[in-house]
Amino acid sequence: MKAFSVVTEPIDPQLYADYVLRPEAGAVTLFTGHVREWTQGIKTLYLAYEAYVPMAEKKLAQIGQEIEERWEGTRVAIAHRIGELQISDIAVVIAVSSPHRKAAYEANEYAIERIKEIVPIWKKEIWNDGEEWIGDQKKKPEGETI
Repeated sequence: MKAFSVVTEPIDPQLYADYVLRPEAGAVTLFTGHVREWTQGIKTLYLAYEAYVPMAEKKLAQIGQEIEERWEGTRVAIAHRIGELQISDIAVVIAVSSPHRKAAYEANEYAIERIKEIVPIWKKEIWNDGEEWIGDQKKKPEGETI
């Protein structure tokens, strides 16, 4: 298993949690981002993700390095799936272990925000009556929080 990967098959989060787990870790946080059915009252049928895989994996590794430098003692694994994803499928998994829980939580949130900022992965939403490439992943629909 690669610690930082773009995959086309369904993601098994346990593989990533197991990868970061080690004796000195007192906490492991595991974030899974899923395809949701409704966004701002519009029903999504499925999503399609595309990526420039070599660059995307390089950027995922960069995020892992940033985290390990910023939160001492952390270990990180990240995978993002591309292709057609159905409702409730896992699009991204982020696993972080650290000696203490606060660092693991903070580092995990940092990772998803950095993915949206710098990783060249593009998302298309497909609805009953159309489709649209979604641009800036940092923008959140009104009323939505992290």
